[in-house]
Amino acid sequence: QVQLVESGGGSVQAGGSLRLSCAASGSIFSINDMGWYRQAPGNQRALVAAVTSGGRTNYADSVKGRFTISRDNYKNTVYLQMNSLKPEDTAVYYCNVRIMTTSLNVMDHWGKGTLVTVSS
Repeated sequence: QVQLVESGGGSVQAGGSLRLSCAASGSIFSINDMGWYRQAPGNQRALVAAVTSGGRTNYADSVKGRFTISRDNYKNTVYLQMNSLKPEDTAVYYCNVRIMTTSLNVMDHWGKGTLVTVSS
């Protein structure tokens, strides 16, 4: 079994910063892509940022230049540094991790979500 534990959400004023973390643990053989998605009320869940095992990153246009995704392979953890936050960044943020388990099954795992609220 694999567990994902997210932390770092909260409330902040526009222009502020938050850092999200997502740590994976359990029967992990290797971790491939790691990413963050978000879902605002009435909207579909959408990719915010992703990072491959090789360190290649990909960002939604709306967060380029403001958000930075990174990963610590020793800690099996992915981070999302969010700067210059805007009210439209308000959403529940979910981490997504593609993991090969010790039984060599590859599956996408989702965190439970952490709420980010940005006030104007």
